Amino acid sequence: MKKLMGLFLIMILAVGVLAACGGAKDSNEGDKKTLVMATSADYAPFEYIESDKSDEIVGFDVDLAKAIAGKLGYEVEIKDMDFGGLIQSLKSGQADFVLAGMTPTEKRKKNVDFSDIYYTAQHMVISKTDSGIATVEDLKGKTVGVQLGSIQEGKAEEINKTVAIKVENRNRIPELIQELKAGRFDAIIIEDTVAKGYLDKESDLTSFTMSDDPEEAGSAIAFPKDSDLTEKFNKELKNMKENGELQELIVKWFGGEN
Repeated sequence: MKKLMGLFLIMILAVGVLAACGGAKDSNEGDKKTLVMATSADYAPFEYIESDKSDEIVGFDVDLAKAIAGKLGYEVEIKDMDFGGLIQSLKSGQADFVLAGMTPTEKRKKNVDFSDIYYTAQHMVISKTDSGIATVEDLKGKTVGVQLGSIQEGKAEEINKTVAIKVENRNRIPELIQELKAGRFDAIIIEDTVAKGYLDKESDLTSFTMSDDPEEAGSAIAFPKDSDLTEKFNKELKNMKENGELQELIVKWFGGEN
């Protein structure tokens, strides 16, 4: 009887060991290192959805994220959300990084960390061709639309200190264009690279570029405070600048140098 009980216990242990080994193997094979990238996919050519082709988010920032993450051994999962919620997504742990043409302002730096600048652009004022708006001073008494939470929202508030304007915000860039064309906005302020795509399509729109602000120039990748990814991404970003890979992406998506 004792022998039978002993054999029974040995069999149970053996099955348990084999099962444990098999479970560990499956787990290891199934584990993939994935980083969550938060963005606002309304900002062509940085990030947008080619709705006539698929629901996939594409663009310059997407290619850049996948290139850097791939070099570090990660895959990328993209979460689309309103621009105004991007910083909070990092603070709440919903995302590992933000790539959305975001400018590293001093206010944002209080809440998140930023990579080095990867692209520089300018602010552009767009209005209807018959609006008579050709300078910042011409905006006096006008309603100006900006994207909620964007650097352009801050720029409009800054203008309002010297030139009286009414500032209104919307969550998405296409909403700004619609409001402008419908006559509810007299002008909107968006980034020049993004503006180009709309100006090429809409013959009834005109624009002018605002003067540069060196302290607010450029886009960078945002990370949670003290994230070890910041240094890793910076290293790969530097390599891409030096070996020409970043320039190749710029030419692919913007058609020229930056």
